[in-house]
Amino acid sequence: MLTGKLVRLRAIEPSDAESFYRWIHDPEVGRYMTGDHPRSLAQLRKWGEERPVNKYENVALGIESLETGKLIGAVDLRDARPEIGRAELDIYIGETDHWDGGYGTEALKLMCRYGFNVMRLHLIALWVVAENERARHVYRKVGFVEDGRHRECHRGPDGKYHDMYLMSLLEPELND
Repeated sequence: MLTGKLVRLRAIEPSDAESFYRWIHDPEVGRYMTGDHPRSLAQLRKWGEERPVNKYENVALGIESLETGKLIGAVDLRDARPEIGRAELDIYIGETDHWDGGYGTEALKLMCRYGFNVMRLHLIALWVVAENERARHVYRKVGFVEDGRHRECHRGPDGKYHDMYLMSLLEPELND
């Protein structure tokens, strides 16, 4: 487990399925997420039980509030390739009462530090919807820079297309 002052990053458990189910069905949480076909709670429980183990190529962790012990989100480093030292990061805080409290910022820093120190990555990249200013602010605060803009590549739940930014972070740029 990776622990900060506000959150602990821990392995995802099958019992976390209820939280994931609630989050993916919350329009406010899923507003900027890449769409998926609807899944039932039973399907998510099965997904939780059959999840592959974390390994270099894909490390997925739950974000748990230290104050409450409650799972509040998830973060992963995926598509990691040791030969080039690069991975892509996904993160979200699913519990909206934990937005704007520093939880996502701390989880992001913990996961990036893990990627650089343990996985020996050189670069961590992510994609963010251009209109998601809350997320872009956090990414910039941690040290990510905008590398480019991909036009109308994200179709939101509203059916409209949105631009996305590619952002990246090199180890010396991480603002601890």
